[in-house]
Amino acid sequence: MSDLDLLTQSLARNVKRWRTERGFTLEALAARAGVSRGMLIQIEQARTNPSIGTVVKIGDALGVSVTTLLDYEQGPKVRIVPAEQAVRLWHTDAGSYNRLLAGTEAPGPLEMWDWRLMPGDRSPSDPHPAGTVELVYVTAGELTLTVDGVEHRVPTGASASFEADTPHTYANEGDMPMEMVMAVSVPPVR
Repeated sequence: MSDLDLLTQSLARNVKRWRTERGFTLEALAARAGVSRGMLIQIEQARTNPSIGTVVKIGDALGVSVTTLLDYEQGPKVRIVPAEQAVRLWHTDAGSYNRLLAGTEAPGPLEMWDWRLMPGDRSPSDPHPAGTVELVYVTAGELTLTVDGVEHRVPTGASASFEADTPHTYANEGDMPMEMVMAVSVPPVR
C-alpha cells in the first residue's frame, strides 16, 4: 500500500471516528467545516484525496489536529516521527512546501510544521477557529506575514506569534528560500 493510500485510509477512519465521537451527523460536520456532505462521504469511504485546506477545515470543525486525522496507529505516550515520515501536505513546482512534523491534543490540537517558501511563492490561509494561535520561527530568509490585511516582515532568527482567527498569508518576497518552523494551537471543541 502506498503512503497516499495509507493516508487516505487513515483519514477515512479517523474522520468517521471523531465525527461519531463528537456526535456530529454528516450534515452537522459539513456545516461546521464548510465542506459539502458529498465530500465528507467520499473522505469517509476513502474515495478521495482532499486538499490540505479541506483536511484543516475538517480538523478545526472536529477540534482535532491534522496529525490526529492522518494518524494510522494509536501510538505510545512518546511518539517519534522519523524525518522520512514527516508528511508533506502542500508544495509548489518552484520548490515551496510545508511538512507536518508532529502534533498532539493538548488539550486541543497542537501541531508543529516545517515550511519552505521559494522566492515569489505565497500560501494563503483561511481563518481558524476563535482562540487559535500560531507561532513562527524563521530559520532562513525573510517571511512576509500578512494577518488581517496588515503585512509584517519576520527576518531570519526572529519569531512571531499571532491570533489566527482572521485571514493570513505566508509569503516570500525575497530572493532566497525562506524556511520556518511553525506551531499551531487550536482550542478544543466545546
